Amino acid sequence: MITFDKLLVGGAWTAPATSDVLEVRSPHDQSLVGVVPEASFADVDRAVAAAREAFDHGPWPRLAPEERRRVVARFNELHAARAGELAALITSENGSPIWFTGWLQRSLKDFNDDFLDVAAGFDWESELPGRDGHRTVVRRAPVGVVAAVIPWNAPHQSALVKLVPALLAGCTVILKPSPETAVDGLRLAELLAEAGFPEGVISVLPADREVSEYLIAHTGVDKIAFTGSTAAGRRIAAIAGERFKRVSLELGGKSASIVLPDADVARAAAALKSLSLGNNGEACVAHTRILAPRSRYDEVVEAIAAMMRGVTVGDPMDPDTWIGPMVKQAQQQRVQSCIEAGIAEGARLVLGGPGAPDIPGLEKGFYVRPTLFADVANTMRIAQEEIFGPVLAVIPYDTEDEAVAIANDSDYGLDGGVWTADPEHGLEVARRIRTGTFGVNGASRDMRAPFGGFKASGLGREFGPAGLSAYMEYQSIAL
Repeated sequence: MITFDKLLVGGAWTAPATSDVLEVRSPHDQSLVGVVPEASFADVDRAVAAAREAFDHGPWPRLAPEERRRVVARFNELHAARAGELAALITSENGSPIWFTGWLQRSLKDFNDDFLDVAAGFDWESELPGRDGHRTVVRRAPVGVVAAVIPWNAPHQSALVKLVPALLAGCTVILKPSPETAVDGLRLAELLAEAGFPEGVISVLPADREVSEYLIAHTGVDKIAFTGSTAAGRRIAAIAGERFKRVSLELGGKSASIVLPDADVARAAAALKSLSLGNNGEACVAHTRILAPRSRYDEVVEAIAAMMRGVTVGDPMDPDTWIGPMVKQAQQQRVQSCIEAGIAEGARLVLGGPGAPDIPGLEKGFYVRPTLFADVANTMRIAQEEIFGPVLAVIPYDTEDEAVAIANDSDYGLDGGVWTADPEHGLEVARRIRTGTFGVNGASRDMRAPFGGFKASGLGREFGPAGLSAYMEYQSIAL
């Protein structure tokens, strides 16, 4: 068991204002993973005051970009050296399979290196050609104090895609980890403290929703960077709008994978193992609506069913496990209710269904049965709601135009894909879909490209130059 008794406030380990704690338990067997302090309103006040002082009067925003870049690069090396240890800790907290957390933690060094490369070549200040004897300097100024609020499903990626560009831009940051992954949040704080950021620049405050809202609404915070549910995003956007705070929101998804009549169905089904069921299906980018042509509908359904029958459900620490437990009992119950709704609405249950898997050793965990529905109408709850679990719906279509219309008939627009023998035609289809990211035949997204959603999937973009620009204001100076 891991125990912390202090919070990182302004870069210093500080006794919390209250004795309240967060107990983090394994969703696999309910064993105690760790105990950390639960941040309070008073802790937020201290962290914001430290961040405000560091931004308004401290050295960090006034350093040359290359000096900030060196400190962030040092942190990146420290973090990469602990990738395996951090992966195991996150798996113990949230139930993500160790294959997923191991891959993701190892990948984060490259993600951070991409940001460092962007910062090295960034146009921090430029000059417009003069008119009438005057000239104008255009500079990118850091936005200020940032509140970064992250979820539990990929905690370090969600944290670093905010922390790294914000710090490179010259902002000061208060990171608010989720209660479900509070222990790894303070492990991350240890590495941030070791990296050598100036006083006041970084705080890490694990807490639940009430304290999150207090932080978000705090008058000393200039920008909110949030990843989480669309419902929470709407509340944050309302708070930000009232106070004219800058905000970026990476929210939910209900992504469609369109299988065209000429597609390699076996290839598509194999790729959907990761695209649809990766990280236990607890992923905003998961392809959970599979659109199949009626001419090959049964073939597509059977191919996906065969793939899912081969998926191993079990202890997330086992390298052979593909799907572990849901992060908490409330999430397990939500997934179960969605499965029951699919049956009640008349979808055909192909495999899985209500109840926990009958597998010895999993009795204490928050497990669900990977579930596949066929003959799904896009109006059904299982086709419209983000379930955040291993539940897939196969929806039939007659024409390509109908497939595009179904794909776009969603409140969300985060991700998606198309499967076809003609990649150029796939590109044509992609251009018709209202979604922030899209893949042709499972192609991997370049992490230097902008990431974010249309519609209720969020506001703003992360990664690459767009992700760095999200933490800046333009200032035009006429001379």
